[in-house]
Amino acid sequence: MTAQVLLLPGDGIGVEVVAQARKVLEALASDGVVMSLSEAPFGGAGYDAAGKPLPDETLAQARASDAILLGAVGGPQYEALPRELRPERGLLGIRAELDLFANLRPAILYPQLAASSSLRPEIVSGLDIMIVRELTGGIYFGQPRGIAERETASGTERYGYNTMVYGESEIRRIAKVAVEIASKRGGKLCSVDKANVLEVSELWREGVSAVAAERVQLSHMYVDNAAMQLVRDPKQFDTIVTGNLFGDILSDCAAMLTGSIGMLPSASLNEGGVGLYEPVHGSAPDIAGKGLANPLATILSAAMMLRYSLDEQEAADRIERAVQAVLEQGLRTPDIASGGKSISTQAMGDAVVAAL
Repeated sequence: MTAQVLLLPGDGIGVEVVAQARKVLEALASDGVVMSLSEAPFGGAGYDAAGKPLPDETLAQARASDAILLGAVGGPQYEALPRELRPERGLLGIRAELDLFANLRPAILYPQLAASSSLRPEIVSGLDIMIVRELTGGIYFGQPRGIAERETASGTERYGYNTMVYGESEIRRIAKVAVEIASKRGGKLCSVDKANVLEVSELWREGVSAVAAERVQLSHMYVDNAAMQLVRDPKQFDTIVTGNLFGDILSDCAAMLTGSIGMLPSASLNEGGVGLYEPVHGSAPDIAGKGLANPLATILSAAMMLRYSLDEQEAADRIERAVQAVLEQGLRTPDIASGGKSISTQAMGDAVVAAL
């Protein structure tokens, strides 16, 4: 059966990096991996094409796909749009529509890039963390939310409000994913919350504890301490599970320990195994079209796609070995070149294809 893969290049450098990942996937397809690739507009490109960031046709294609590979969304030209029409709303929308509740964010430091980390090599050498972030609940989706007016002693003022809310079923299902992943890694799971001040975190802690009971080595940590520990001693962590807001912040913090945000993939999965795969970097409009973007995070996202949604383990391994090979050859895009010689986005994609 042919796997249906939808490519959403999106905006900015997303177009460039997805083009390189497509070359890798096409090379694998010509070598026996059975899949069909299609593209659709999304984000700012979706607004330009159909007046909204998640066009109806794009959503229909996404629902009919086995996996989706996304580049990036956003750009300064869209910042004046109403909030519901901005590119980022398309990303929130597709996550909700496909119920992509489990976000997997690996933070791996490749040995060849140890000198590029913002921390000393002895602190980060051998770093391999998996952050499991709940993606469709919490404060980003909670109701009520909005901007309103209220009367104060000095007159009328505007105020904004959002609601952080998690149900027991939401907590249990993300905890189940995290426990399964942790049990296949080092067997250690750290649940991050703010249970000392938030009732929702008290329920979170109870729910994770119930699911993880005696299955893995479970610990709990407040989010402010977790942020500090990621910088102080990151290798103490193996698998981390946390809510939407905290996971958003901690996963970007962990990303920078690896030397470049341009090296890190991610996966967002639903209960049926369908996934949205994307690099963790943004659309970087300042370098878009210049051939400076690092495509390796997107290529590694394609590897995660093959592993988690398409059950093509060997193909995923081949991509990861090819990335290791090009790094071993000393090939670098500007973000990981440390001031030395660098190659273009396209040249890096060609090098990975050659190393497959």
